[in-house]
Amino acid sequence: MKVESCQSARLILNGKSAQFPEVREAVFTLRDSGFDLGVVVTWEAGDARRFACQSVEAGVERIIAGGGDGTINEVVNGLMSLPEDQRVPLGVLPLGSANDFANGVGLPLEPLPALKMAMNALPVETDVVCSGQQYFVNMASCGIGAEVTSTTPEPLKRFLGGGAYSLMGALKAWSYQPYQGQLRWPEGHSRAPLFLLAVANGTQAGGGQCLAPSARLDDGLLDVLIVRDFTSLAEMRQALAEIEALPNSGDFVTYFQTTQLHFDGDGPLPVTLDGEPFHIDHFEATIESRAIRMLLPPACSLLSTKRA
Repeated sequence: MKVESCQSARLILNGKSAQFPEVREAVFTLRDSGFDLGVVVTWEAGDARRFACQSVEAGVERIIAGGGDGTINEVVNGLMSLPEDQRVPLGVLPLGSANDFANGVGLPLEPLPALKMAMNALPVETDVVCSGQQYFVNMASCGIGAEVTSTTPEPLKRFLGGGAYSLMGALKAWSYQPYQGQLRWPEGHSRAPLFLLAVANGTQAGGGQCLAPSARLDDGLLDVLIVRDFTSLAEMRQALAEIEALPNSGDFVTYFQTTQLHFDGDGPLPVTLDGEPFHIDHFEATIESRAIRMLLPPACSLLSTKRA
């Protein structure tokens, strides 16, 4: 099927990346090719969400989130604040330290190919997860995963990229306290000291850690990973081995799919939604099937529906 190129789009660019020469060159190259590609640059938290709404009001045909997973998250929340028929397709220019969503769906990581993909790709309907008043498109990480993401210093992220999360995870693993609470979903319930809880629409988080290998962006399901507390080096090794064997479950790891999940904690729980940190006592997630249109590679492996 031949796809006609989009001629009007707006790049919502994270301010930290605004002066990258390769980004500027890619934008100018597309403009010289005849594309109407506008650029707005964020200054503080909330700008990307606001710019998404303003872009739709201005009549652009597509929006491109230029930044890391947090920038994508803000733009998704902006689009989800609009009526469904006003949500224009969303593309991604990966410019973060981890780029978990972009890597998971197989997007180009270089600016020019990524922008060309966003301007030319056929939009596909994908799921979004609602968590209270927030939405996320990739993954919510609770427990130690959220601690690692929220406490990894920015200079270390820039220096090591995704490896920074692995380093911080190793340091955190020996000093954390397990998180107590009650988990409920339509098919069951559980109460156990938690090391990690991941609720996924995409497959990976934390700089490339595959936590939900069965996840698909358009299947109407949440993929849930529960890692229970361990108390010895031998048990930690077993838990890591079970994570490597996903989607199978084991003594310390439980993996399943559902449409809703609720966690009621005995105290504050660190949570990240697409890398954005929160501390809450109650966490809930509900899938909103095919609520947004994404601009993804034709051969994206995270789509259950084959594309023409």
